[in-house]
Amino acid sequence: MDWLNFALALAAFFASHAVPAIPAVKAGLKQRLGRAGYGAVFGTISLAVLVWVVIAAGQAPYVEVWPQYPWMRWAANLVMPVALLILVLAAGRPNPLSFGGRRTGFDPARPGIAGFARHPLLWALFLWSGAHLLVNGDLAHVILFGAFAIFCLMGMGLLDRRRRREMGEAEWYRLALGTANLPQPLRLAAAVTLPRLLIFAVIWAAVLAAHPHVIGVSPLP
Repeated sequence: MDWLNFALALAAFFASHAVPAIPAVKAGLKQRLGRAGYGAVFGTISLAVLVWVVIAAGQAPYVEVWPQYPWMRWAANLVMPVALLILVLAAGRPNPLSFGGRRTGFDPARPGIAGFARHPLLWALFLWSGAHLLVNGDLAHVILFGAFAIFCLMGMGLLDRRRRREMGEAEWYRLALGTANLPQPLRLAAAVTLPRLLIFAVIWAAVLAAHPHVIGVSPLP
């Protein structure tokens, strides 16, 4: 039954992202709910399903695929702040080429976070998935975080094709000229601002403090 709950949660997570991505479905939902209403409903459902799938993975029978070694926790604690920093720097920034970015205010000559990576939120989620996959070597979490990582990598190509179709090839290439598909670490500084660094510091401290109480395990080595 625990495996069934995990399978249902995982299927619901991917369905909740795949179905609204169908152009006709997305257009119909936005027409009914409005852009703001669609964003609120989709965000609420995504968060609820994510919580469900994480809890279900923790309740699934433990089947070890690989053991956890101390260096793995150190590696995860080096990767996770980077993932969170990218997330904070990317959220709500002008980036019509990817999800989570504003459609307005984007300057191709100064792409900001898109110059670091065209899909920064997906790269942040990929790093999050990889870090958690490394330190969680049981079968349920390998499936969970491995699926998330693959979903992020596949999503980048899918988003590029969708945006080219929506914008037209010429407009997409004009906007994407100064962006990067693979992360360019030296360009990350262009997106850094003091307010966002402060937000990152507060969120990272909150994650470290809340993780043992919410997840039940300390993230520290």
